[in-house]
Order: sequence, then structure tokens, then C-alpha cells
Amino acid sequence: MATIFRKPLIDPAKSPIFYGYVILFIGTIGIYCSIPGQTIGVSVFTDPVKDALGLSRNQFSNAYMIGTIVSSLVIGRAGVWFDKYGARYVAFFAALTLGVTLFLCSWSAIMSSYIKELLSLDTWIVPFTVMTVLFFLLRFAGQGVLTMASRNVIMIWFDKNRGKVNSFSSVALSFGFSSSPLWVNFLIEGYGWQQTWQFLAIGLLIFSVFIFIFYKISPEKHGLLPDGAKSLSAAEEEKKVLPKQFTLDEAKKERAFWMYGLTLAFNSFFITGLTFHVVSIFTHEGFIKEDAIAIFLPGSVVA
Repeated sequence: MATIFRKPLIDPAKSPIFYGYVILFIGTIGIYCSIPGQTIGVSVFTDPVKDALGLSRNQFSNAYMIGTIVSSLVIGRAGVWFDKYGARYVAFFAALTLGVTLFLCSWSAIMSSYIKELLSLDTWIVPFTVMTVLFFLLRFAGQGVLTMASRNVIMIWFDKNRGKVNSFSSVALSFGFSSSPLWVNFLIEGYGWQQTWQFLAIGLLIFSVFIFIFYKISPEKHGLLPDGAKSLSAAEEEKKVLPKQFTLDEAKKERAFWMYGLTLAFNSFFITGLTFHVVSIFTHEGFIKEDAIAIFLPGSVVA
């Protein structure tokens, strides 16, 4: 077992193409696999799950909000893990955690009923607490750690072409994310919300094997250079300027940090709220559920 963990199953230096493109492909799929932990992947489950648990829409969305906020308070630790252990292990265990959490989500109604019987309580607080914990795990492992590790491992393998690579990945993910409510809703309609979460969990557990095999922390660790460059000339070495790396305290003192941070935060608050309640909003205005879900795909074209 120890030998398996020490010896790489695939050597990037022996790849017939620059291994960064393999990372681009598999890393993009890794981000896509975080959909069950993203709002766009949870929103389709809102109505059937809250009804099964006996929660109101406000109670269910408040559980989601609390789970998300608590996740955001501890997600910074994942960056430390990424620097210490690398993308391979961080993304692998994040995918495992997300898969196990999805199984627990599929059993949330059963767990809630069991806890009520065990404590002899019949109150909404029990399912509310269960979903708050599960939403924390979903958001932390999926929207947080798996997304961060998968996106960062792509960026590490590129330097000059980092912007181009990021654009290709982002366009693919925009269409992938936007189409996900359609096929997730198809599964829910055909198999029920419990089994759909179990299907997603099995898919994640299978993909975690690919993460462990294909994710590599950096080109330099394998005798390669970013972008597939063969070597740097003396002139390029002299011109090469290393970007300044900011600590957290240093970043907080920069105006740009707060401008970008607050802008992204406002966008996340608005988009998260709209996405989470999109079916209810459309239903209130006289549209059917399918119309609500269908807006994501044309929206991705604009994005």
C-alpha cells in the first residue's frame, strides 16, 4: 500500500503531449463534479426535499445559508492543505467527502425521523439541524475544496497561457453547469430525489479514482516547465519577474483585495439566492418548473 502511494501511476514526463492539457481536461471535469455542492445543483432538490422533511421554504433556505456561511469561515484552511499536501490528495479526499455526504443527504428524511423518535421530539428543529450540517459538508467539500483544488491545479501547469486556458475551462463549465439542472431534474422525475443523490454519490466516488491517478501538483515536480516550454533562455531568465506573493494580512491592506472581494461577494449573494429559489419564483409568476430550469442554458450563452 505504501508503495502505491509513493510511486506515481502516471509519469507526466513520459506523456506524448504536454501533461498540462491532461490536467486541463481532468481538472475541468473535477470542477464540474462539484455541481452537487453548488447552488445550481442543490436548487432542483429544494421542493421535494423540504416537503419530505416537513420544512418551510424559509427554514430550508436558512439551513442552506447557515451551512454556506459556516463553510466560508473555515474554507481558508483548505488553501493550507493544498500548499502542504498538493491538489491530488486534497481533491481526492474532497471528492470522497462529497460522495459520502450525498449518500447522507439521500437518507436525510430517514435520519430526521430516527432522531425525532430517539429524542421523543416532534419539531422542525431536528430536520433543520440535519440539513444545516449536511449543507455545510456539501458546500465545504464541493463548492469549496473540490472546486478550489481542481481550478488551482490547472493554473499551476500554465503561466503565459494561463488566461487562455482559464477561458476555455470557464466556457466549458458555464455550459456544463447551466445544463446540469435539466439532467438532474430528469433523474429526480424518473427515480426520486433520494436515488438521484445516490447516483451522484456513486459518480463522485468513481471519479475520485481518476483524481488520484491523474492530478499532479506541478510541472516542476516532474522535470517539466509550465506551458510545455522546453527551457528558458538566458535572456528570458533575466527578464523573468516573479510575482509578489501576498500573505493574508498583506492582502487585507490592499484596496484591490476589497474591491474584487466585495464585488464577487455581492454577485454570489444575488446569484445564489436567485438560483436556490428559481423554481418557486417562476411558479409564483405562473410558470411551470421546466420553464424555470430551462433559463440556465440560454443564460450560459450570455455568461
